[in-house]
Amino acid sequence: MLAYLPRPPTDTSRYGTFPQKPDPPAAPRALAEDSCPQAAATAKRSVLMPNYPSPPRHSSITPGEPPLLRSCGSVAAPHHPGDLPWCPPAAAQESGARWCPLHALSVANIPSSVRSRTPARSSAATAVPAAEGLQGRRRRLLEEDGPVLQAGKRQRQRYVTKVGKCQVNLGNIQEKKRFLSDIFTTIVDLKYRWFLFVFMMCYIVTWVVFGTIYFFDAWVRGDVGHRGDPEWPACIENIDGFVSALLFSVESQRTIGYGSRMVTANCAEGVILLMAQSIVGSMIDALMVGCMFVKISRPKKRAQTLIFSKNCVISRRDEQLCLMFRVGDLRDSHMVDAKIRAKLIKSRQTAEGEFIPLEQSELNLGYDTGEDRLFLVEPQIICHVINHRSPFWDMSAESLRREQFEIIIILEGIVEATGMTCQARTSYTEDEILWGYRFEPCMSLEKGAFRVDYSRFEMTFEVQTPAASAKELHELKELEQQEHSTLSLYWDHLLQPC
Repeated sequence: MLAYLPRPPTDTSRYGTFPQKPDPPAAPRALAEDSCPQAAATAKRSVLMPNYPSPPRHSSITPGEPPLLRSCGSVAAPHHPGDLPWCPPAAAQESGARWCPLHALSVANIPSSVRSRTPARSSAATAVPAAEGLQGRRRRLLEEDGPVLQAGKRQRQRYVTKVGKCQVNLGNIQEKKRFLSDIFTTIVDLKYRWFLFVFMMCYIVTWVVFGTIYFFDAWVRGDVGHRGDPEWPACIENIDGFVSALLFSVESQRTIGYGSRMVTANCAEGVILLMAQSIVGSMIDALMVGCMFVKISRPKKRAQTLIFSKNCVISRRDEQLCLMFRVGDLRDSHMVDAKIRAKLIKSRQTAEGEFIPLEQSELNLGYDTGEDRLFLVEPQIICHVINHRSPFWDMSAESLRREQFEIIIILEGIVEATGMTCQARTSYTEDEILWGYRFEPCMSLEKGAFRVDYSRFEMTFEVQTPAASAKELHELKELEQQEHSTLSLYWDHLLQPC
C-alpha cells in the first residue's frame, strides 16, 4: 500500500493533501488590492459572486485605445471580473493620469532567464506586442507542466472502487493460524472456485481414506482372497479390491446401502470404522451445507441492488452550500433501519511534522438531527451542509481542482427477507464532484401511486452558484449585515429630532 502513498506535503494545514498542482500566482492580486483598495473590494465581490449579474458600468475608454491599457487616474474606469487593475504610487497619481499596461504585473511571474532576454520597451505602442510575447511564454511554461500533472492524476489509486471494493491488500501476515481458528468464516470468505474445490475435496478425501482402511482390513483378514466362500467368516463381505472398498465407503457415508457389500459381526474393528465414518460424514455435511447456504444467501448480493449517483454536486440549499449525492433501492422489498454515513479519506501533516497518510474524518450527514436514518422507498438526495465544522469549509470551486481526496459512502441496513445486515459502499474523488449543479427530479405522480423514473437518476442541471468557499460567503454575509445595521442606525439618527 505504501507504493501508492504520496510524499509528505510541506504545508502544516489541518487538512493536508497529496502533491497538488501549483497554485496560481497571487502576487498581482495582492499588489492590486494594496494599490487600489476600491478596485480590490469590487474585484472581491465579483469573484465571490461570479454567476450573479453585475450592474452596468460606463466605460471612459475611447474605442481607438488598446484593450490592455487602462487609465488609473480616472475614477470612472471600468472594472471587469478577472481583470487585474494596477495603479501607480500616490506621487505619480498626483502628477496626473497616465496609462498603465495590465500585463506589467505578469512580468514578475516569468522566470528571470526569460525576462533577461526580453528587450525593454520605451513606448506604450510597443507594450502590446511585448505583453503578448510574455503571456505566450508564460502559457507555454504552464502547458509544459500540464501533462505531468495529468499523468500523476491518472496514476491516482482509489481507496474504494465505485462498486464498493476496498483496494487494500494485506501482506506479510505472520500468524496465519488465526484463520484456522475461525474455519467457518474462512471457508465462507473464499471465492466460489476455491469454495467448490474445498467442498468436493472434503467428501472425496474422506471416501478415499476410509476406503483405504476398509481395503487394508479386508486384505489383512484374508477376505479378499476368500470372496465367494460361504464357509469363510468375512469381516466385510464382497470386498475383492480397492475399488470395491471405495464403493463400500461411499455407500456407508452417503447411506446408500445397495446390499451387496456390508460389515458383519465377525470383527470389532469393522463396526468401529463404520461408526467413525458415520460421525465424520455428519460433521462434514453440517459444515459444508451450512457454508453453502450462508454463501448463497449472503447480503453482499443484496447490496448490488442499492445504487448511488455517479457524481456528487455542490450547490446552495437554504442559503448554505451543500454537498449532495443520490441513493436508491431497486427492489420492492425495502431495507429496514437503513443508515448512511460518509468518510473523507485525505492525507495531512500535523503541526509536529508527522505525516498521516489516508486519514479518515467523518462527514456529518445529519447524525445530530436523525437525517442519516433513511426510509429508502424512493431515491433520496443525501445532503452534507458545508459549515465551519466541515472539512470543505475553506474549499472553493477553484481550490477544488487542486485538491486530492476521496469520499467514502457507506449505506447499511437490514435485509427484510433474511434479517441479515447489508452494507453497500461507493466512493467519490474530487474529479467526480460537480460545482454548481443539482439533481433532476425523478418522481412523478400517476394514477394511484408515485412513479420513479430511474433513467433520470444520474441527470443533473446547472444552477447559479457562487464559486467562493462557504467561509468567504459567510464572511461576505456578515459584512453585508454589518453595513445594513450601520446604515439603519445612521438613518434612525437622522430621523430623530434635535
